[in-house]
Amino acid sequence: MAHPVVHTEIRSADPDATRQFFADLFGWKIASEGGFPGYTFIDTGTPDGPYVAISPRQGAEDEVLFFVAVEDVADTLARAEKLGGSVLQPMQQVPGTSFAVFADAQGHKIGVAASE
Repeated sequence: MAHPVVHTEIRSADPDATRQFFADLFGWKIASEGGFPGYTFIDTGTPDGPYVAISPRQGAEDEVLFFVAVEDVADTLARAEKLGGSVLQPMQQVPGTSFAVFADAQGHKIGVAASE
C-alpha cells in the first residue's frame, strides 16, 4: 500500500479567527461541517488535493498536522512505539475512518488514518 498524505488539519484555540485569516489570505471557504462542533472541512480550490480541516484544539496547543493513509491504525501505532515514538491521541473512529496521532522519536506530531 502506498502511504500518501490524505488529510491535513489546523487545530486552533480560535478556529473562527483561523478560518477567517485563511479565507482572507488564500480565499479558502468552508466546504462542510465535520463530525464535531467547530470542525469544518475547507475548500482550498484544489479538488484533487488532500482534505483540509480547521478545528478547535484537541490538545493543549495549536498545531498543524498531516495524516498519512495506512491499512491499520492500531498496528501502525504499535510499530511507531517500537521505533521510539509515542501515542499522543489514541485511535478514534468516525463514520468510515479510524485515526490517531503519534509523535516520532524526535517529537514530530503525525496523524495516521485508515478507511473502514
